[in-house]
Amino acid sequence: MFEKSIKPIIWAFSIIYSLLFACNTENKEQNTEKFTDTIAIPKISIKDSLLLADKIEIINPTFLGNEKRNYYGNEAPSKLKLIWRTKLGTGTTRVGSTLKKWSGAGWTGQPLMIKQDTNLYLIQGTFAHYLKKIDAKTGKTIWKYKFDDVLKGTGTFWINPYADTITERYIIMQGSRKGNNKNLSSKVVPSYRAISFISGKVLWQLNSTRTRSYSRDVDGSALIINDTAYIGLENALFTIFNPDPAKAKLRNGIIQPEIIFQDTLYDKKDAIKHRGNLVTESSPSRLGNRVYVTSGSGHVYGYNLQTKKLDWKFFTGSDMDGSPIVTHDSCILVSLEKEYINGKGGVFKLDPSRSADSSVIWYFPVKDKFFVFWHGGIIGSVGINDYYLANQDSFQLSTGKYFPTENIPHTAAFVAIDENLYVINTEKIVKGIKVKGPNKKHKYKKPKLIFKYKTGPSISTPVIVGNKIIAATYKGLYLFEHDEKMKFKLLAHYTNIGSMESTPFVYNKRIYIASRDGFLYCLGDE
Repeated sequence: MFEKSIKPIIWAFSIIYSLLFACNTENKEQNTEKFTDTIAIPKISIKDSLLLADKIEIINPTFLGNEKRNYYGNEAPSKLKLIWRTKLGTGTTRVGSTLKKWSGAGWTGQPLMIKQDTNLYLIQGTFAHYLKKIDAKTGKTIWKYKFDDVLKGTGTFWINPYADTITERYIIMQGSRKGNNKNLSSKVVPSYRAISFISGKVLWQLNSTRTRSYSRDVDGSALIINDTAYIGLENALFTIFNPDPAKAKLRNGIIQPEIIFQDTLYDKKDAIKHRGNLVTESSPSRLGNRVYVTSGSGHVYGYNLQTKKLDWKFFTGSDMDGSPIVTHDSCILVSLEKEYINGKGGVFKLDPSRSADSSVIWYFPVKDKFFVFWHGGIIGSVGINDYYLANQDSFQLSTGKYFPTENIPHTAAFVAIDENLYVINTEKIVKGIKVKGPNKKHKYKKPKLIFKYKTGPSISTPVIVGNKIIAATYKGLYLFEHDEKMKFKLLAHYTNIGSMESTPFVYNKRIYIASRDGFLYCLGDE
């Protein structure tokens, strides 16, 4: 009744609001994932409530979509036609003592997506130092906020239930590199920030403090559980904080969020062996009563939400950049780079309900191969089809034919530095075969390989949407499809896109992905 009675007033205020913010390229609307937010919010003033006349649908609020990191969009296209591209620009960043120019966007770089009224918006970090809100239909920039350095990683969108104002209700949390004017000894490195989705203005800044890690950047995407945020910073501090701007306080000259818990994601012996490479670049996930995160120190950690301690730790020895992916059978998939280990990089399936020493279900190694400065293994995360098997009764082929999902296995996809896309059955073990682990100390069961294709090397995460796989590589964007017998075919290969390190997001037969050629692309069916 309330909504119906004020509908004309809401409409009027909406028009006024739109006109006001259309004149300001630093402003606009709202964002995040799988539910709908309405104006029935007690702590928002009547005036601000009127400005939020229509529903906001949160489509993609964080890297890989949710707390399991297994959602990549709703419906994939059958073609890779260019719909639009928009310039993201070029920025400078320091690599060692050298000032480099980087263009576009890179790892992990997946756009967030929010729907307001009938309009879709993207939130995209750029190497040009800007966080941008972009119209998903046209590629037009709505507002942009400037950081001190290039933006890597993917943001996280949060609806603040305690906000008194509209600008503090819809929040994007985004990381960046440390800043061209900063060094490891700087007192303050505000490389993680909260930006208002409405105004495009900063709400707080988190100082990434000095540790034994050689980085003070932030690449990870925060995991939000209720009103609490969990993230691993590149300084190797697992950090739990309150993202509410009302609880932020002035510290070291900047407004910083309230820190609830911090602990290091490395041991003393890790610091000796890895030296400064203790960097945590992954995004945490949740399984049951634990939050899991992988670290460059060579460990997978589990934080217990009940005891409020890091109480589970699995040793790989390798640098791990990919995020832990939660499977339908309550396990996690973690990818390993080829660094600090004698064996091969690859993918572990772990059951964290067991002790760490007995948690390995299987290991899938990939070939060693040198590329840029990597020696092999897998840099990106693993894509899985669990969400789509649970939420779809059938898949549609590009020919228009349907087939049921009941006989489709649970699969995982990843692209390695060895230039191959691998698709495996996460539940089926190859009989009579065991493979050496990353440290060659143990042998493990190996999962069944379903499909392999030479795509060129990649550090991106391939995404599975329905019965299609989209893989972004240094040699173009690939679109694959499988039938009910798990027979794969290549539907399209788009090469006029430059080198890609970022992860795509897929929606309504459109693929949105940033490239290092300086542009954000929208590709799909015409």
